[in-house]
Amino acid sequence: MRALLPPGWPRPKGYSNGISARGRMIFTAGVVGWDAEERFAAGDLPGQFGQVLRNILAILEEDGAGPEHVVRMTCYVTSRDAYVAGLAEIGAAWRETMGRHYPAMAVVEVSALVEPEALIEIEATAVVPE
Repeated sequence: MRALLPPGWPRPKGYSNGISARGRMIFTAGVVGWDAEERFAAGDLPGQFGQVLRNILAILEEDGAGPEHVVRMTCYVTSRDAYVAGLAEIGAAWRETMGRHYPAMAVVEVSALVEPEALIEIEATAVVPE
């Protein structure tokens, strides 16, 4: 995998502009921040963000992938303001779960998610070298 950074562009914080990768691809569905019993332990966006990341890694582990294989994430949040306000905690959850690996990412504010308690839902794509 290789992060793509055009010459002269500033280095992005917490994500990559683009990723180049070859190998076996793994796609997750939209993953929310509930536990294995489909209960939301956290009522705030940073808490749910951390749980979503743990859930994504559990899914990826089923096919031998880890955080270093994630090449893209799309994050759907119900409040951009809550996301921005929680960036310090979100960043801490990221580093704890994903380390210093930063895939290409997008964050999109939506009016609601299918699960009423969900404040965030993330789709992930991973590429495992063969």
